[in-house]
Amino acid sequence: MTVSRRPRAAMLAVALSAALSGLAWSPTNAIAAAPATDIVIPYQEFTLANGLRVIVHTDRKAPIVAVNVWYHVGSKNEQPGRTGFAHLFEHLMFQGSENNKGEFFEPFELVGATDQNGTTNQDRTNYFQNVPTTALDMALWMESDRMGHLLGAIDQNSLDEQRGVVQNEKRQGENQPYGRRIYAKIFEALYPAGHPYNWQTIGSMADLDAATLDDVKTWFRSWYGPNNAVLVLAGDIDLKTAKEKVTRYFGDIPASATLADMQPNIPKHARNTRETVPDRVPQVRIYRAWPVAEMGTPDATQLELFAQILGGSASSRLDTRLVHGDKIADAVTAMPWMSEIAGTFIVNATVKEGVDPAKVEQVLDEEIQRLINEGPTAAEVEQARTYTRATFVRGIERIGGFGGKSDVLASCAVYQGKPDCYQDELKELNGATPASVQAAARRWLAGASHTLVVQPSDTPMSSLPETVAAAPATTPAAIPAADPKYKTVKTDVDRSLGVPKTTSFPALKFPDLHRATLSNGMQVVLAERHETPVVQLSVEFPGGYSADLGKKLGTASFTMQMLDEGAGDYSALQFGARKEALGAELSTGADLDTATVGLSALSDKLPDSLDLLADVLRRPSFDDAEIERVRATWIAGIKQEKARPQSAALRVLPPLLYGPGHPYAIPFTGSGTEASIASLGRDDLLAFHDQWLQPDKARIVVVGDTTLAQIVPLLEARFGDWKTATDAPTLPVIASVALPKAPRVYLINQAGAIQSNIYVAQLIPPTSNAGTIDFDFANGVLGGQFTSRLNMNLRENKHWAYGAYSSASNALGQRPWFARAAVQSDKTVDSVKELRAEISAFATGQKAATAAEVAKTRAANTLELPGAYETADAVLEQISSNLRFGRPDDYVQQYKARNEAITGTDVGAAAQTLQPNALTYVVVGDLSKIEQPIRDLKLGELTVLDADGKPVAAKP
Repeated sequence: MTVSRRPRAAMLAVALSAALSGLAWSPTNAIAAAPATDIVIPYQEFTLANGLRVIVHTDRKAPIVAVNVWYHVGSKNEQPGRTGFAHLFEHLMFQGSENNKGEFFEPFELVGATDQNGTTNQDRTNYFQNVPTTALDMALWMESDRMGHLLGAIDQNSLDEQRGVVQNEKRQGENQPYGRRIYAKIFEALYPAGHPYNWQTIGSMADLDAATLDDVKTWFRSWYGPNNAVLVLAGDIDLKTAKEKVTRYFGDIPASATLADMQPNIPKHARNTRETVPDRVPQVRIYRAWPVAEMGTPDATQLELFAQILGGSASSRLDTRLVHGDKIADAVTAMPWMSEIAGTFIVNATVKEGVDPAKVEQVLDEEIQRLINEGPTAAEVEQARTYTRATFVRGIERIGGFGGKSDVLASCAVYQGKPDCYQDELKELNGATPASVQAAARRWLAGASHTLVVQPSDTPMSSLPETVAAAPATTPAAIPAADPKYKTVKTDVDRSLGVPKTTSFPALKFPDLHRATLSNGMQVVLAERHETPVVQLSVEFPGGYSADLGKKLGTASFTMQMLDEGAGDYSALQFGARKEALGAELSTGADLDTATVGLSALSDKLPDSLDLLADVLRRPSFDDAEIERVRATWIAGIKQEKARPQSAALRVLPPLLYGPGHPYAIPFTGSGTEASIASLGRDDLLAFHDQWLQPDKARIVVVGDTTLAQIVPLLEARFGDWKTATDAPTLPVIASVALPKAPRVYLINQAGAIQSNIYVAQLIPPTSNAGTIDFDFANGVLGGQFTSRLNMNLRENKHWAYGAYSSASNALGQRPWFARAAVQSDKTVDSVKELRAEISAFATGQKAATAAEVAKTRAANTLELPGAYETADAVLEQISSNLRFGRPDDYVQQYKARNEAITGTDVGAAAQTLQPNALTYVVVGDLSKIEQPIRDLKLGELTVLDADGKPVAAKP
């Protein structure tokens, strides 16, 4: 579960998607008569007698239904001294209910649900999941049982458990560089004590510690009624079916009090304020923030355009001046954070090492004021509008999850009272002018602001005292009377029978593939998807991080990063502007074995977008000045990686696992080292490009709104004459590495850390190995799912961690397998013991997979497949993976068949791949607290490393 606040732009993404997909129709009841624009998400709605508002959107492209429940209750409805209740209760809602004693996730895993989560922000709490159409009864039963039958299942144990989980979620966020506490400081400064946005959604530790069972039950009884909720069903569903099923499952739930809407409350400050705070970070970062117009207002949309122009793109005003021009910042952003009763506009800049922060602040002021005083150009407004609209279109396929169609409809209904409120925003977006954008900025950003400067320090910000708004209240608030205008209806659901069983499931369908070969040998594989006017391409070459063997580490990643930093006739800034003007997205990168360039283009802009792709692949500039700029930012990024506990571990693990001289013995981030990146020159980049971007070995995967007859001539015209260098190298042999003879333990100091990040790792056979499906199945039992053993132990049972999981990355050579958990510091040793015990018991068969675990994992792996390929991205990723690892086109069907056939004996055999005596442990934490206790475990040979993976001499 996450604490989330998404900008309103996320709502519009799906709004555009509906119209452009050609799905618009005229519903027969309860829809606004005259849309404000030609973009429509078709919907119908009804309201139950108990006040539950239900919105239905039909989309038959996949046999799944998105079930999305929004409660109009968030942290702004709390009181000082009782903060964090909305989010804590979100967690409690994932515990068992009165008629389902197990974890909420379990029935959903058994039917292959996807995109399942819950989030809380200042204004609302939501719960969502996509389920197979045939499992809709189960999903509605589960959602209604926790809405109407939860309190009897909440006891002191469940409260203590989820309190601990939430507190570790809070620690995890605060243990990161520039962590959660930064935004707590900003909001405390902008919103005075008593304002509903003054405190963090996750709450203070004091309030969480003080929360009682009576408190949380009072919170539920007060506000968690159907009359404060909106339910959206989107996908393979119709109005008649929705009415029948929702009435049956929700109709008998009584209403609570109706939560009154809060009026806008935007503070006005008489003067600028500022604060400087220390943190364990490598660079100074400057934040500047203003309280601004609330969501749903015309100014909110205008400010989103202003943010895009100011600092939301690679060619923005701030990027042009601070990053490319004066070269005094490594990164800048401008972000509107729009909420229900006030918005927050935040600009931040990461100061380049060695630069005076005051100079950066001065330039920030100059550029912000220049844009306010002079206004943007018409071209800037149009580019921002085009880019924003194109981003919206890319939400077209999603019915659920973050920003899906169900999210749009629910958000509009909850915040604005009408599911199609996005049309007002689109109308405002379409009509925006330089003058309207300037006027909104003048109204809101010319006034007083708050500046927060984060200074590098040995003192982590998490060690500073936390602001507590008020002493925890000693007695629960009074429960308000239920709204008398709502009634219940009698239903025939016998909840004593338990969760409805799903007995049939949709068939798995994967798109047909079409193939061609360009005249230079480039393979083209196409899957047509015409629902959305977007074409996705991925061009994959041999030669990822492993091609760095014998060269400077990071060459592959750095070269790929530089491909779009100027190409063809475009400088870096011109390239970024052209890309955004086309509404295209272009990505470049590398992994262990491959280098990849991706393109997402609007169908009607495909030829022009392919011109950009051809420039990137064939004509990168590798301009010396741009290399120096990116180099400085890259080295700063390496320092950031070393300051972040998760990436610090991932940097040192590969050499420990693979040994020196191995092609994979490089940081898993692919970023190299400061020394290697500092030594890279233009010739190194040209050599990698000429040698490793080998067209005759390239694979172009295309998914989207095109045909082979349309796309092949376009690709041939741009790439058909591109030839592979005559001296092109071959990938180094990925030698097998013998496993260690005994466990090894490595510690990395992170002074002042409030959590320890634990990694347990081992090499396993390559992805192409015949046993891969079986091993991945076994890993699902151990740590691959929410209800797997590791997470149920460390999170749900012990509540020492926010999460504990295990997984294996794909690779042509031996795969790295990791179990990982971020745990509270005082439970580090106990957590290491638990991880060791769980892995050992599973691997040795001492605690073999049960029949229930096998059935659950089989269901999760197979039943989600019919809905797993809802998006073009998912289809493209699967096709690319099949090609990379030499799998047949029907691999998805073969995968399903093998998962259906796996037995408990097979799982036990696959589990033996893990060898407890060959495990490598890496722990990043405060060694003053954890080193000696870990030594006392005598788990294996112990070495203390620095952030570069070099041994640290023992103190005398």
